[in-house]
Amino acid sequence: MRVAVSRDKCIAAGHCAVRADQVFDQGDDDGIVVLLDENPGEAQAQAVRSAAEFCPAQAIQIED
Repeated sequence: MRVAVSRDKCIAAGHCAVRADQVFDQGDDDGIVVLLDENPGEAQAQAVRSAAEFCPAQAIQIED
């Protein structure tokens, strides 16, 4: 799995950081998504897919 984020689209809702905190974080100053791991393992796959599904800005892209 390969994950990418669009910081320009991000609205700092924080759903990604809540659902997959080992893969996503939020910037301290602006709350915009920070990608911690662009190639998460299988153990994180479901959480990453959930984060992408619930992102209100559609700012997360996944390649399997």
